[in-house]
Amino acid sequence: MTTTTLTPTAAAAAAATTPPARKLSLKENYALLTRDLGWTPSYQREEDVFNKVAFEGIQIHDWQKWEDPFRLTMDAYWKYQGEKERKLYAILDAFQQNNGQFNVSDARYLQALKLFINGVIGLEYTAHRGFNLIGREFPGAGARIAAQMQAIDELRHAQTQIHALSHYNKYFAGMAEFPHQFDRTWYLSIPKSFFEDAISSGPFEYIVAICFSFEYVLTNLVFMPWMSGAAYNGDMSTVSFGFSAQSDEARHMTLGIEVIKFLLEQDPVNVPIVQGWIDKWFWRGYRLLTLVAAMMDYMLPKRVMSWAEAWEIYFEQNGGALFKDLARYGIRMPQGWEQTVKEKQHVSHQLWSTFYQYRHAAGFAVWLPSAEEMDWLSAKYPETFDTYYRPRYEQWARMAAEGQPFANGTLPQLCQVCQWPMLFTEADDPTEICYRESKYLGETFHCCSDGCLGIFQKEPEKYVHAHLPVHQIYQGTQFHPDSDPTAPDFNPHVAALRYMGITPGVDGGDFEGHVDAVNWEAWTGRPASLHGTTRA
Repeated sequence: MTTTTLTPTAAAAAAATTPPARKLSLKENYALLTRDLGWTPSYQREEDVFNKVAFEGIQIHDWQKWEDPFRLTMDAYWKYQGEKERKLYAILDAFQQNNGQFNVSDARYLQALKLFINGVIGLEYTAHRGFNLIGREFPGAGARIAAQMQAIDELRHAQTQIHALSHYNKYFAGMAEFPHQFDRTWYLSIPKSFFEDAISSGPFEYIVAICFSFEYVLTNLVFMPWMSGAAYNGDMSTVSFGFSAQSDEARHMTLGIEVIKFLLEQDPVNVPIVQGWIDKWFWRGYRLLTLVAAMMDYMLPKRVMSWAEAWEIYFEQNGGALFKDLARYGIRMPQGWEQTVKEKQHVSHQLWSTFYQYRHAAGFAVWLPSAEEMDWLSAKYPETFDTYYRPRYEQWARMAAEGQPFANGTLPQLCQVCQWPMLFTEADDPTEICYRESKYLGETFHCCSDGCLGIFQKEPEKYVHAHLPVHQIYQGTQFHPDSDPTAPDFNPHVAALRYMGITPGVDGGDFEGHVDAVNWEAWTGRPASLHGTTRA
């Protein structure tokens, strides 16, 4: 065998005549690293492999039309996220080393963080599970890659939020049992049921519910008020993980609008199906955000804006422009949006009044607004607050001053769909509780609104199985196995709270005299104030 060896001169000449390799464009590189990884099943039928993609009635003719606007590949993803992690944990470490928990505005602010750690982190993890599931169900490789990326994002969000907020758990009550409370506490069944409702639907409904209705239409009402409120109240730990997640949220939102357009452009038969999902998930998300409304108007010692202002900016203006754009596809504004415009003047006050009545069953401390805070609320809600809500708070304050603070010792009727207590009023009559009911298989079910009633009546088989905490208490299932309801000293209220992971007199109750307020004054030398500072 003969071997030919090129001299250095000949090798250089050969290299000079070889054309350089063409650099792939971003789109070509993305296609090779995503879509070219897919294959067509050969020994199993495709409809058997992806057996959930047809039952919702959605028609997809060309999966190649699915566009990921960021065209993010896995190697780039790990690079970007790794850099964000380094910056985030450097800030978290500095915050902890400098005892940043004592630099927040007031101990009352920490009560809002208890809502976040007990409610939002569980949602992030459930979203991670949901995107893993739908990533398995879509035939298109582009859709599967997009779902995989978002699943990793949601898991990372849960992890960074746990790491950031675990530092507060060392000093303040009500945060230690957050996975337990998320599964069992009555007011956390609202966010829990929202995502479990979504994850138990079909793959297309899930992606419309989460990617579009929640991420694109409503998520700014969660992250923008919460993170700006955290910054204004000196909580740089929460601000840091919020900003770290916000670039992911921007990608999720862009994907959400692309999802809707993809579905609507594939076949006209998809339009009424997608419209029905938008109606449903807009209303479900809107009801969930009542928690954010109460946080913004009542739980921030230093307030940034009112819930009504936030709703006007992030839904009425931004959402209105969005649905004008979608009108060319045959999509209208979500059903019930006019009611939300009327209710923005009421929902935060109605929920805070409910939390005050049931503060003995909450995992965070509750208080009546001070005179200064009521003046701020009056300025933000001039048409409603002084007429309907100031007299209520003033009466409760008089009762507390007389040593007879008001508390509701009963258990509230819950909505079968959103699972809120029946606390909302008729849109055109704030003095009348909104109450709707429907019969299914001879049994009566109750709803808090026309929106929830319409959802129930379209899918009664699904919602009759709702796990309602109050119903479970009455049925005797919301107790630990070692509880003995026949014991002479058995207290069902205390037993139910223990099951929920709430320690009476420690986690919730009145803020005045609460362990967080007492410790705050001892540690910082500053009294835990009931007189918040507001921003115009």
